[in-house]
Amino acid sequence: MRTDKPDAELGLYDDDTQLTYMTWPAHRQLAETIHTKLNDLLSGQAMSLKSIGGIVVFQGPGSFTGLRIGLTVANALAVGLEVPIVAMQDPDWIEQGIRRLTSSETDVQALPFYGADVHITPQKK
Repeated sequence: MRTDKPDAELGLYDDDTQLTYMTWPAHRQLAETIHTKLNDLLSGQAMSLKSIGGIVVFQGPGSFTGLRIGLTVANALAVGLEVPIVAMQDPDWIEQGIRRLTSSETDVQALPFYGADVHITPQKK
């Protein structure tokens, strides 16, 4: 799962073999489309959420809101399905993530990497 830019990405893998991969222009509709796209991806392979054995997610850097949405969905799925999760930020994040997942080098939860300090504006009175 990758949600750090306007085009979101979801893929299904069996070990390191790609079964299917989807990219769509999510931009500001990511929160409204990600669950439908995940369902479409799974049903296209005659699979369900229970078929997921682990999750690899891109942790950034990238869009603050996109990363928050994607990582929240990934973490919720990992907890709800009781499957391991791996968060990666390398250019070859999928391959490295699958390698970590299959060798049980998993994360407790996927945390974002924004690439810079978060800038919080002062509250207006």
